[in-house]
Amino acid sequence: MKRTIVGIGEILWDMLPSGRQLGGAPMNFTYWAKRLGGDAFMVSSIGDDELGEEILSRLKSINLDVKFVQRNDDGYPTGTVDVEIDDNGKPDYIIHENAAWDFIEWNDKLKQLAGIADAVCFGALAQRGEESKETIGKFFEITRKDCIKIFDINLRQHFYNTKIIEKSLAYATILKLNNEELPVVAEIFGLSGNNKDVIQKLIDKFNLELVALTRGANGSLLISKNEVSEHHGIKVNVIDTVGAGDSFSAAIVIGLLNGKSLMEINESANELAAKVCSNHGGTM
Repeated sequence: MKRTIVGIGEILWDMLPSGRQLGGAPMNFTYWAKRLGGDAFMVSSIGDDELGEEILSRLKSINLDVKFVQRNDDGYPTGTVDVEIDDNGKPDYIIHENAAWDFIEWNDKLKQLAGIADAVCFGALAQRGEESKETIGKFFEITRKDCIKIFDINLRQHFYNTKIIEKSLAYATILKLNNEELPVVAEIFGLSGNNKDVIQKLIDKFNLELVALTRGANGSLLISKNEVSEHHGIKVNVIDTVGAGDSFSAAIVIGLLNGKSLMEINESANELAAKVCSNHGGTM
């Protein structure tokens, strides 16, 4: 039986040097969760504009259901992000404010979806807008106790604060972050020590089941309450790293839902992220 997997938050166009690509971290996650065999749904909002129409067309072309993608009728546009790629394939983002995805409305359809979700991926960025933040909070009030809730933190520009991160960690069963974000989180909560020490303290503080630390070309570290799995990465010719972490999150969720071991999950997640890094953008 296919599991119901939800990405909730931003859906947008990444304006890459190579051209426009469908993006947004929860969108990339949802795309890969679908590709990996999940019954995946994206919850977001787009503008009543041409870019929004193009998103709907793109979603339909990759067989993603659009029933939870809202159309904003208050004049807010479909989200866009200007992306510059450095010589190492690392992206720098300029994220435009007051996009449609800042205004995801709570409704009965979302209430029903929350009740059947087996896994949900969310981040900090979509909570910059009060309406979307409230909708995400209401979603987690309805989810089942056994639902996997992965907080893929994705710290972007100035669009986060301590309150958002603390509340999100209270919702979450899994935290996924990279080696640049971990020191920021450690400083916010006054946690000291090496990476493993800080992660263990986060697990204890927020009763997390798993923390996934991605380290770029150096692989990843997965730490649960009683197990550690380290992967040293897969060498590839990096085009750009956009969406690599999102695909990693999708592989974690699918692996857990399929009862895989931490070591198996780490291997498959690194393989997928390496594949994404060798292509343009977060979807293929």
